[in-house]
Amino acid sequence: MNKPGVLLVNLGSPDSPSVGDVRRYLREFLMDGRVLDAPWPVRFFAVHFLILPFRSKQSAEAYRKIWTPAGAPLVVTSKKVQAELQRRVGMPVELAMRYQNPSSESAVDRLCAAGVDDLLLIPLFPHYAMSSYETVVERVKEVTARHAPSMEVIIQPPYYAHEDYVAALVASAQDHLKRGYDHLLFSFHGVPERHLRKSDPTGAHCLVSPNCCSTPSPAHATCYRHQCFKTVEAFAQKAGLPEGGYSVSFQSRLGRDPWLRPYTDQEIRRLAAEGKKKLTVICPSFVSDCLETLEEIGIRGRKTFLEAGGDEFVLIPCLNDHPLWLKALENFARRVLAGQG
Repeated sequence: MNKPGVLLVNLGSPDSPSVGDVRRYLREFLMDGRVLDAPWPVRFFAVHFLILPFRSKQSAEAYRKIWTPAGAPLVVTSKKVQAELQRRVGMPVELAMRYQNPSSESAVDRLCAAGVDDLLLIPLFPHYAMSSYETVVERVKEVTARHAPSMEVIIQPPYYAHEDYVAALVASAQDHLKRGYDHLLFSFHGVPERHLRKSDPTGAHCLVSPNCCSTPSPAHATCYRHQCFKTVEAFAQKAGLPEGGYSVSFQSRLGRDPWLRPYTDQEIRRLAAEGKKKLTVICPSFVSDCLETLEEIGIRGRKTFLEAGGDEFVLIPCLNDHPLWLKALENFARRVLAGQG
């Protein structure tokens, strides 16, 4: 009988908030052709001469604002989730980061040493995007092909509308929603528009028409934008959100090419200018709080809203180690156990 195991993979964080460690992290991240999808010579020049000399210091300053005594919030929380999930399912569970540490190689090696034959890979990204879900899947395939060629890798599909994920998301937000708000903003990590077109298997659906995300198509299986909207639709239905009381935006854009709109920073200003005094923000594409939620939204977003005339800004924490999120991961993992008969 084959022995099952689980590998959780998130994006990653630098080893420390020092400029050197942040530069190493950004170099690995931005040199990934699924993140910065330019030809290698162009990517190398842009990363090493246009981005790293300036962004490394800026990002290091941002990381210092959210760093904890135990380390990067993303890694610290992910390790808690790994330990609790392993306790619940009674099988080896390892954690890896797509960039930096703990590495995919070290995680796969530990799973091999534990005798794992059937591996469930759970990308900690609910939605499909070439710069997150896809790069994690392809990286783990590469590593297992080299380090564990006989290991079968079972991939958890995107779970953007899975009832367990949606239930956890709503439960994590419930207390904040009960306190009232003028507007609820769903802020998703942005991606360049060209990524949607590259991921479109039909080559003729994504972003071709204003209602492409609501028009049935095989493209939706790999369409990040469509999947974000489906998360909001499922959340709104389960939470009973009032029509007109919420909207969607996209954050963290890089470069001058068009990214998914509307942009979160601009939406925050617009909502304040419209007279919204209490803004509540939730970030469903992140399952663990990290730089993009804690600093970009929690610090800079709050400052933007208050300076634009708002009175109160509330950031709903990510799922982190919420009991229902752990239950969702447990249910995903149980499928592997069930497959063993």
